[in-house]
Amino acid sequence: MIETLKRSFAIAKKDMRIFYLKGPVVIMGLIFPFFLFLAFMIGRNLSGAHLLVALTAMTAFFTSTAVGPTIIPWECRGRTFERLITAPVSLTTVLLGDFQASLYFGLAITFAIAVPAMLYLSVHPSIWLFVLSTLLAVGCFSAMTVLMSSYPPTDVPADVMMLSSLVKFSLLFISGIFVPIENLPAYGRWISLVSPLTYYVDALRHSLGSGYLPVWLDLLMLALFGLAFFFTGTAIHRKVLERRFT
Repeated sequence: MIETLKRSFAIAKKDMRIFYLKGPVVIMGLIFPFFLFLAFMIGRNLSGAHLLVALTAMTAFFTSTAVGPTIIPWECRGRTFERLITAPVSLTTVLLGDFQASLYFGLAITFAIAVPAMLYLSVHPSIWLFVLSTLLAVGCFSAMTVLMSSYPPTDVPADVMMLSSLVKFSLLFISGIFVPIENLPAYGRWISLVSPLTYYVDALRHSLGSGYLPVWLDLLMLALFGLAFFFTGTAIHRKVLERRFT
């Protein structure tokens, strides 16, 4: 287990050096959520708590899902994925390294933005709940990228980016960021429960003294979604692995 973690961290370091400054990662992970938040904020009389929840949730979601979906397509195109697979590491180790690259990117950017935002907005959440929910959420969204990158088995990053963007935007607008869950119609509240982002938004609201779902359920669902994403993505990667080289 320790040897697997060492090898996966070595892969993560390689991913960090190569992919963090790629154009699509910078645009979808940093620039796009910044302008999306500006469009959400400008001209609206929103409380500091509402702004902090929206900013933190959008930052965590977009940054942690910006790197992972494109790593394997880029490596397939450069023929470096073949070398990884033939090296003395398992496919799970490779995917665990890609997961860590997304995780570290998401955590670093999220906390770098959220902490100054708390000070500027004079909002003081429950620190333990804020940190715990963010760790679970970024881990969950990073695991989602393992699933996003699994299909289609292509060496064209744009193909994966198009599909992942469709999924991300669909989840974004049903997760209680723009309209609180309790203000949604009944069918909207049921639909929102299929999004892991819903549970993170609700956990952040709990850290500020409000929330709709039980906080224990928010944390549990983030952990369960993360495990389901990673193991389902790993299984699909194994199934389509040979198709990546044909």
